[in-house]
Amino acid sequence: MRQRILGIDPGLNITGYGVIDITPTGVAIVEAGVVRGKTRGDVPARVMEIHEGITDVITSLKPTVMAMEELYSHYDRPKTAIIMGHARGVLCLAAAQNSLPLKHYSATQIKKILTGSGRAPKNQMQESIRRELGLSEVPEPADVADALAVALCHHYLSKVASAF
Repeated sequence: MRQRILGIDPGLNITGYGVIDITPTGVAIVEAGVVRGKTRGDVPARVMEIHEGITDVITSLKPTVMAMEELYSHYDRPKTAIIMGHARGVLCLAAAQNSLPLKHYSATQIKKILTGSGRAPKNQMQESIRRELGLSEVPEPADVADALAVALCHHYLSKVASAF
């Protein structure tokens, strides 16, 4: 059975996505990009744009699983976590509406799997993704690299789980 993984880096302004196929010869990028919440200051309109954009990705590319970065909250920025929760909520809804299994991974877990360090900076993550996927340049913006990292993390961890 074909495995096509949709990796998501959630955000209210920019949501990164990366779709990879797991083939007998390795990992292949199907598509990667961003969904932008274009409507400034209007949270309901922005979350609708994110939902519609990811739903379009799901219906056109037909992934078999969605993997998403967990919500991270810093104690001195609780409003950011609440806003991010809106984006994550509509992304979870899109997965559920399309009967797409959804897996969650922490940012530190993703970074550790791909770089060996749970505290790797963005540029190290981008370079790691470039090398892992044999790209000539690092994925831009960083949201795309992060989404591809989530997809790769799911692939690597599901390989380990299936070995047992």
